[in-house]
Amino acid sequence: MEKNFTLHYGDLTDSTNIIRLIQQIQPDEIYNLGAMSHVHVSFDEPEYVANTDGIGTLRLLEAIRILKLEQKTRIYQASTSELYGKVQEIPQSEKTPFYPRSPYAVAKMYAYWITVNYREAYNMFACNGILFNHESPLRGETFVSRKITRGISEVLLGLKKNIYLGNLNAKRDWGHAKDYVEAMYLILQQDTAEDYVIATGVTTEVREFARRAFKYVGVSIDYEGTGLNEKAIVTQVENDEWKVKKGDIVIEIDKRYFRPTEVDLLIGDATKARTKLGWSPKHNLDDLIQNMMDADIKLFKKDILLNQSGFTQNRQFE
Repeated sequence: MEKNFTLHYGDLTDSTNIIRLIQQIQPDEIYNLGAMSHVHVSFDEPEYVANTDGIGTLRLLEAIRILKLEQKTRIYQASTSELYGKVQEIPQSEKTPFYPRSPYAVAKMYAYWITVNYREAYNMFACNGILFNHESPLRGETFVSRKITRGISEVLLGLKKNIYLGNLNAKRDWGHAKDYVEAMYLILQQDTAEDYVIATGVTTEVREFARRAFKYVGVSIDYEGTGLNEKAIVTQVENDEWKVKKGDIVIEIDKRYFRPTEVDLLIGDATKARTKLGWSPKHNLDDLIQNMMDADIKLFKKDILLNQSGFTQNRQFE
C-alpha cells in the first residue's frame, strides 16, 4: 500500500531535531503552524511562548540556511491578527503598524520580522500569512468560538446549565479554516515571496457569535445587565428536543476569562490576497457556526449514547 502521509516527531525548541528532520525530508514546502497559540495562556507562560513561537521560527529558518536549501525549500510562517493588538487603523492591512498586546503576539511579532529578514538577507522564499481568526470543528476547546459551540451543545442536551465567557464586547474577524488553508497554499505558489493579510473583512462581537449559534438550533436569547453582571436568558425555544426552557440563564460572565490587556477590535483588509492570489472566502460566519454546532451536537449525542451503553471514549483522538 502506497503511503502519502508520514508523521515525524518534531520540536520547535530543539534545533538539532529540526535540522535533522529537514535534512532527512528535504522538503519543497514548510508550513510552520507550530505554536503555543492560546493568547490568554501566554500571559502565564511568556518565556515558553517566546521560545516556541518566536525562536522556534528562527530555528526553522536557520536550519534551511545551514542545509543550503534556500533555493529549494519555501517556508510559510503562520502570523496572526493579534500582531495588530491595540489597532492603529481600521481595517488592518499589510501596511498597518503592529501593536501587540500579549506575550503570544509579541513572540509572533519576532517571528514575523525574522521571516522578513531571512527573505531579504538570504533570498529565501519565506512568507508571512497574517491570518485573522480561522475556526472549524477541530478548534481547541479553550478558544472562545469552540467554547461557545461546545458549551451550547452541552446546555441543549442537559449536560450543563450554562457557559461562562469573558469579554463579550470583543470583536473578531472570523473565517472558516478551510478557506484559510487554501490561502496558505496559494501564498507559497506565487513567483515572488510576499506577506499577505487573510481575512473576511467582517467583524462580529463575541455576544453576537453566541446569539447566532443559539439561533441556529432554534433557541432565542436576550442579554440583560452590563459588565460582569451581563447574562444571556432564553426567550424562546423552537425545538422540543432541547433541555432548555424560556427564562433559563445560559451565559454568564467570569472575570477570569478577561485578558490583562484586551484586544477589542480586529477586522482585516484582504485586498492584496484577492488581487494577487485570486483568493476570497467561500464560507461566511453563519456557515462556520452551523458547521461547528452540527459537529459538537453530534459529538455530545455520541457521548450520551456511549455512556448509556456503558462505554467511554477519549474525544482527544476522534
